[in-house]
Amino acid sequence: QVQLVESGGGLVQAGGSLRLSCTASGRTDIYMGWFRQAPGKERELVGWISWSSTGRYYADAVKGRCTLSRDNAKRTLYLEMNTLKPEDTAVYYCAAQRNGRWEYWGQGTQVTVSS
Repeated sequence: QVQLVESGGGLVQAGGSLRLSCTASGRTDIYMGWFRQAPGKERELVGWISWSSTGRYYADAVKGRCTLSRDNAKRTLYLEMNTLKPEDTAVYYCAAQRNGRWEYWGQGTQVTVSS
């Protein structure tokens, strides 16, 4: 069982930056990632990172503006977001895989980007 707790969301002006954190309990030698869901839209993958951090993936919408990292000693996943746009406004969810499926989810943290 894995429990995930996100933090770091908030209100920021367009062009600004935010860093989201996700602290995990339980097994953490797994792929972890971030998803987001904007009002009226489906949840979408932002990116994922492997246990060793050698593997990363970013969605085209955030590529070049976001950086995933993790500190396994602290059991924490990070999402650094720069040059934020109003369309980045969403609830951001931390997730972890089990047997290749995104099975564990955090409660979500709101990110609002004002224009």
